[in-house]
Amino acid sequence: MRLFKAESLEIFKLRDFRNFIGMRFFLTLAIQMQFATLSLQIYYEYTNRDEFIVGLLGLAEVIPFVITSFYSGYVSDNTARKKIIRIGAWALTVNSILLFLNSEPHFQFGSGLGYHFIFFIVFLFGIIRSFLGATTHPFMSQIVPRQLYTHSATWNSSAWHLASILGPVIAGIIYAMNNSYHANYCHALVTVFFLIALVFTALIKHNGAIEKSEKKETVYQSFKTGLNFVFSQKLFLSALSLDMFAVLFGGAIAILPAFTDKVLHLGPDAYGFLRTAPALGAIIMALIMAVYPPKHKAGLALLLSVTAFGIFTIGFALSTTFWMAFIMLFLTGAFDNVSVVVRHSILQFATPDHMRGRVSAINSIFIGSSNEIGAFESGAAAKYLGLVRSIVIGGSLTIITVASVNWLNPKLKKLDLTKF
Repeated sequence: MRLFKAESLEIFKLRDFRNFIGMRFFLTLAIQMQFATLSLQIYYEYTNRDEFIVGLLGLAEVIPFVITSFYSGYVSDNTARKKIIRIGAWALTVNSILLFLNSEPHFQFGSGLGYHFIFFIVFLFGIIRSFLGATTHPFMSQIVPRQLYTHSATWNSSAWHLASILGPVIAGIIYAMNNSYHANYCHALVTVFFLIALVFTALIKHNGAIEKSEKKETVYQSFKTGLNFVFSQKLFLSALSLDMFAVLFGGAIAILPAFTDKVLHLGPDAYGFLRTAPALGAIIMALIMAVYPPKHKAGLALLLSVTAFGIFTIGFALSTTFWMAFIMLFLTGAFDNVSVVVRHSILQFATPDHMRGRVSAINSIFIGSSNEIGAFESGAAAKYLGLVRSIVIGGSLTIITVASVNWLNPKLKKLDLTKF
């Protein structure tokens, strides 16, 4: 029995796509490892193990990300996209070098600023990420034929989730091995990963150039055009709403440390394994979708997967053992990845190339900000309603969201990606 259908692997015959996946993997690996390292630094080196300050890292990144995204989509639709990614990767490399110098005992040029220097770097990272977020997916659509869009979304998601697992694990191992708690080795390796991503970027032949419209638009007019397009595409708007509210209400990862400690009565090592469970589930589901992509019944798969995400979130809240919690989180990650692939497929199929940057930026604003706002919502709900009750309510609201979207747009469940 063949593990993969020939059709699912056909996309790797494209040299540019292979290099794109390499770039995507090492960029994500470096970014995830860097954020894990910064969280450890803030927690152990700069504060008296203050979880609140660690939680502010996300807000320090999302505020400039959202603000800059109003402009990054315009740039993505008016500039060669490979150039934007190359500049962004170089900027991230410079940031990681600065973090290395600040962590290196012989330098520490920003040590007098305390953790404020780290927050400044994270602020810059939010700006850079807004341009990468508006450019990466549109660039992938340019180097892949339409008939392979669903497969490209699946393998792209697989690369992202695999890197998301390895990044924090590598950071934790290296950081723990350094008894002085200095993170210079972590930041040095992150720099290497960014440089490897730059090599893969250089190997991509397509420069991401697009045909420019003869009509000149201001940044405001350009973003308004993209926003009007998104709201006119009922299928994409419905899929976007499902994904956004699932993350907003059902994301329990933000309070996972407290759940591991206060409900499961386990330590940080158990938290580390539980943290990887959703990404592991996403990878397994991605491999399944590589063989059986959600094409003909994509809408039904989307609705059922988000419903399952809500159900297993509730199951996680009711978990009393490590393995039960691990399995529930594994399944939330698996079914969440179905909605990610379907949403990105709709985004690729329905968006004209000259508008992909703006639409991608709007998509990033909704999904990216919902992660950080969802983390704040989870923390606040847990504080006032209790850990278990807050997660149960979040999972229930996710299921209610599915029912509401299905009622408002009954055509969604009939979505067939092969008809685009």
